[in-house]
Amino acid sequence: MTYENILIATDNSITTITINRPTKLNALNKATIEELHLAFETVAKDKQTRVVILTGSGEKAFVAGADIAEFSNFSVEEGVQLAAHGQDSLFNFVEKLKIPVIAAVNGFALGGGLELAMACHIRVASDNAKMGLPEVSLGVIPGYGGTQRLPQLVGKGRAMEMIMTAGMVNAQEAHRTGLVNHVVPQVELIDFCTAMAQKIMKNSPVAISMAINAVNANYKEGENGFDTEIKSFGKCFGTDDFKEGTTAFLEKRKAVFPGE
Repeated sequence: MTYENILIATDNSITTITINRPTKLNALNKATIEELHLAFETVAKDKQTRVVILTGSGEKAFVAGADIAEFSNFSVEEGVQLAAHGQDSLFNFVEKLKIPVIAAVNGFALGGGLELAMACHIRVASDNAKMGLPEVSLGVIPGYGGTQRLPQLVGKGRAMEMIMTAGMVNAQEAHRTGLVNHVVPQVELIDFCTAMAQKIMKNSPVAISMAINAVNANYKEGENGFDTEIKSFGKCFGTDDFKEGTTAFLEKRKAVFPGE
């Protein structure tokens, strides 16, 4: 498929998705959200892809927010539909993806950009990155999961402060508060994420997908994360990956997981 707003490439089982709207600082418009959904939907069905790296083109921005011009005249109902569709088709979709997604945050990650990074399973920031949720300065609140995921990562108090002040934090502060996992020099960002992806790929893809589901279960209303963990743990015993992993351990060799 040909995309207008994103780039996608796969190398050695690592698929890199790049949001490619540099003149708009990679802002998320409806077309880009739809393309990202299609790209992640394709990746989810691709048995060759083991890890996804999500980033933005250029050195200035991962995603510098949503495209405000698109919704400045929306009605209440249109606003509800915008948030609901975006959350369902992209942000929640990424969070629930069975394949690990690493956000390579290069530069600004604001508004919808930070919300997209927070939906990913791991975040790595370049040392020039700046992050924030400035929505209240526009008379609106974060609508793509920001009020929910930010407190999960940094705690309620810090999340309230970031949201209510509409301020930005630098990469070092984001790392200190747990918003990002690592901070690296800009020129090393993709290489660092690739090395992390390679470490992930040494392990069982089936077990990783179950672990993602179990961790997410802790944040689902009406679901007991411990019960999900117990059931998922049990399911692992019926997989070929478990048989290979335990056999390789006992035979003192490296496991070659079939992914089944």
